[in-house]
Amino acid sequence: RGEDSTQVSRGEDSTQVSQEEESTQVSRGGKRKNNSASGASKSKRSRPELGSKTSPFKSKSEDVGVLGGDESGSKTTPSKLKVTRQAVNGNEDEKQDARLIGEPVPDEEARRRWPKRYQGVEQKQVVSKNSKDENDSEIIQARRHYTQAEVDGRVLYNLYDDAHVKAEEGQDYYICKIVEMFEAVDGTLYFTAQWFYRARDTVMKKLGHLIDKKRVFFSEIRDDNPLDCLVEKLIIAKVSLNVDLEAKKKMIPCCDYYCDMLYLLPYSSFINLPPEDKTNCSEASSTISTDDVNSVNEEKSQYEEASQASNNKKSQVTLLDLYSGCGAMSTGLCLGANMAGLKLETRWAVDLNKYGCESLKWNHPETEVRNESAEDFLALLKEWERLCVLFSLLKSENLEKQSFNPFRTEDDGDDDDNEEDDTEGDVFEVEKILAICYGDPKKKGERGLHFQVRWKNYGLEEDTWEPLEGMGDCQECLKDFVTRGFNSKILPLPGDVDVICGGPPCQGISGFNRFRNKENPLQDEKNKQLKVFMEIVEYLKPKFVLMENVVDIVKFAEGFLGRYALSQLIHLNYQVRMGMMAAGAYGLPQFRMRVFLWGARPTEKLPQYPLPTHDVVVRGVIPLEFEMNTVAYDEGQKVELETKLLLEDAIADLPAVGNYEHQDEMDYDKDPQTEFQRFIRLRKEEMPGSSPKAKPAKHLLYDHRPLELNVDDYQRVCQIPKKKGANFRDLPGVLVRDDNKVEWDPSVERVYLKSGKPLVESVLFHFNLC
Repeated sequence: RGEDSTQVSRGEDSTQVSQEEESTQVSRGGKRKNNSASGASKSKRSRPELGSKTSPFKSKSEDVGVLGGDESGSKTTPSKLKVTRQAVNGNEDEKQDARLIGEPVPDEEARRRWPKRYQGVEQKQVVSKNSKDENDSEIIQARRHYTQAEVDGRVLYNLYDDAHVKAEEGQDYYICKIVEMFEAVDGTLYFTAQWFYRARDTVMKKLGHLIDKKRVFFSEIRDDNPLDCLVEKLIIAKVSLNVDLEAKKKMIPCCDYYCDMLYLLPYSSFINLPPEDKTNCSEASSTISTDDVNSVNEEKSQYEEASQASNNKKSQVTLLDLYSGCGAMSTGLCLGANMAGLKLETRWAVDLNKYGCESLKWNHPETEVRNESAEDFLALLKEWERLCVLFSLLKSENLEKQSFNPFRTEDDGDDDDNEEDDTEGDVFEVEKILAICYGDPKKKGERGLHFQVRWKNYGLEEDTWEPLEGMGDCQECLKDFVTRGFNSKILPLPGDVDVICGGPPCQGISGFNRFRNKENPLQDEKNKQLKVFMEIVEYLKPKFVLMENVVDIVKFAEGFLGRYALSQLIHLNYQVRMGMMAAGAYGLPQFRMRVFLWGARPTEKLPQYPLPTHDVVVRGVIPLEFEMNTVAYDEGQKVELETKLLLEDAIADLPAVGNYEHQDEMDYDKDPQTEFQRFIRLRKEEMPGSSPKAKPAKHLLYDHRPLELNVDDYQRVCQIPKKKGANFRDLPGVLVRDDNKVEWDPSVERVYLKSGKPLVESVLFHFNLC
């Protein structure tokens, strides 16, 4: 190894260490490799430390890499690169592969823009108190900063240029923005990279194929790399997120990549790009690629004005509840929104369960409740839009009246020939049209658009469902129905819905399903509702989307379904974040961890998750890969959580009932003993955020009735001891073996009920239960 070569740059007395001529590779969050035969210079970079959290429920985990902080402005500290000072073999006058050129940044300005680089050699900046390597906590100290560099003697880089960076052999180059160029106090030349990520390198992983290959996502993670790691300059266009997908393709200029979102690892967040500021590029600021800085601020202003105008226009925010059941999710959302001063109302609801729909309609008479599948609902929405266009109630560039004539099924000549035959039978006159649906209400195997018809001079029992094709002779009645429905918004059109919420069922990933499709869960018919949910979002284009599901969507098949849902919303130009919340951490007497996926249009602010309020008894396991998606407090943050709730806190005030209780309503026999019991007794009009419309009424207890057992089973249940986990194994005559299987106890005489039947039936032993 030769002596360190000294090279003067532009007349300055700067000592610069030349780089190895062999290729140097860097890896974001991984290791940098040197391919030189001698291996004289090796660099190792530790994985970025993750901002850990304090949660009411703990889980065993390992450190996870982080790409950036949250929207509050806090950013994760980038990982540090440890470089060995390089020596140069051969002539000292040999030209370097990489060098900083031009005049250095004035010392005063450099210290103002990058103060941590000029703290002195003896000072170190701690970036993570959890770091096991003390060298990782040292910020490289600079001798001077530059704004230009030359690599390979031919490529000139300017500060804030976008560039390709060397990666591992056989891998695509990394993509970065150069946000800093400096010479270290030991003479080593560095640039600071702020990284862009391809879709496949984000949480989407193999679902990244759903995203355009030229679309990249900016991050807030930065780290320092040797200057000779730069490969080539790039053109990365900044594109507005708030445009139609097809329009976006047309407006993308000639470029290597385009970027329209910022990617943050906490909660797997994809959000609007921040405004660019090239004049104050300290380590706490982010930059984006654009030709005009002012255009960013103008676009943001336009977004805010559009959102404000929409809010002023609508005094009420509308919500569509998909897979609604009895409406618990939408009811909770509306209550919370009303407490925050937002008038949110469930305008439409859809569910396949008849009784759930009846319950929702009873409690929310103002809601249009549809008892049908989500697929039929989507098909109905599309047909409804075509009808509105047909009767000139709606203008659409994609749906022309000439292309949609549902009443013309034969040539006019054929109609004239058959006119006499048509009048020979009975003629029924339509009095009015009552409802509309898509499907097969007559159970004849003929799916399509149908209308519920009230016939003139006939009663309610004679109402029938008729297909659209048979309504040609009553177009006036049809037009009247569509006009009334359009004005009252019995069905939403694109742009009518502000919020869509729902929990699409995914029974195909249930642990009870022994034949789960691990390769492609979407091919399973039981999981297709997730795809239907996203198709409805794509069609209606709501401002906000909130999807809830079980934790298995991020556990099963490497989180395939969770990644699919997130990538689909990104594909539709929604800002996205995904969090996991436990019901017990918010004051319920059960753990019940669920995944919540937020989506927001670019014109809106992506909502945050509420932080836990209660301690909780932990159940189940949190997936390690998605641990940063757990909603919790930051590590070190002191917080006083309320005491965890147990089952007794929820039901201790309930009166005792027997097997033969038949009352649907009864009085409480004691006052509420906990805050939860007090809250659960409240009537709808007494809920926080509600406006009372009636005088306070007495609190009654409803449906406090057990399932009535027959006499024999009731006598058996009474024999079960009152202890945790007790069952038939605790009855006399049952022997539990060492292998935990059961058999008759020969030393105990068999016990019989009053009816003569055995207390323990033989069928329980035939299963050889364990």
